[in-house]
Amino acid sequence: MKAILLLAALAVASAPASPETPKHSWKSIFDGKTLAGWTPKIAGYAVGEDPRHIFRVENGALRAEHDGYEKFEGQFAHIFWKTPVSAFRIRFEYRIFGKMLPGGQPWQHSNSGLMFFSQAPETMERDQSFPVSLEAQLLGADRPTPEPTGNLCTPGTNVLFDGKPAIKHCTLSSSPILPNGRWIRAEVEVARDGTITHFIEGKPVLRYSNPVLDPADPSAKPVIERAGGRLELTGGYLALQGEGHPVEFRKIELMTLD
Repeated sequence: MKAILLLAALAVASAPASPETPKHSWKSIFDGKTLAGWTPKIAGYAVGEDPRHIFRVENGALRAEHDGYEKFEGQFAHIFWKTPVSAFRIRFEYRIFGKMLPGGQPWQHSNSGLMFFSQAPETMERDQSFPVSLEAQLLGADRPTPEPTGNLCTPGTNVLFDGKPAIKHCTLSSSPILPNGRWIRAEVEVARDGTITHFIEGKPVLRYSNPVLDPADPSAKPVIERAGGRLELTGGYLALQGEGHPVEFRKIELMTLD
């Protein structure tokens, strides 16, 4: 009996850590008070410049709002977390509210996103609208054509769905169409084997794999050159997006799985 108990104890001790153990624990990357650790990149401005305060903290939430501008003239905005990641999970709540800034395109309405596996903000061109990245697209229902949330968009990148290349720039998820004004829970998991899953309200809504840089995309070409010609994407930066429709984020937590 003692031998059996000893073997059982050794098996438990040598078992791999689960995602909820201290080795793989959730850590907050937004303190609810400041933008510490986050760097803005606004199209038309240098890294770190946000003269009209698109990004700010209000009521414990990280807000992206273009109310300092009279109309939208290409001021696509992203705010980057300081540390790149590879295998990870990120979860947060988001809320799309208010009205789109005049001048934007119809597709910008009730539209935001989490960019991941992104190029570093300092490598973006001054007028570049979107970082080369994968985007977990976050939508509200108040759009010319209502669509689900938790979709995938691929600025400068490509992925595989069930072994086949994605056909469209944006691929819709199986999430229901969710209204503006309410807080929605979102999560993205990038497993060690490269499988990527989007979750909305705790349920998986999209899964794909094998992210690569797109050599035909003009913005991706300098990224590929800096990578020595390598196309495979195995890591990068996280960024939250402001496209002219007010959005805010809270309870932003990260778990690294490296």
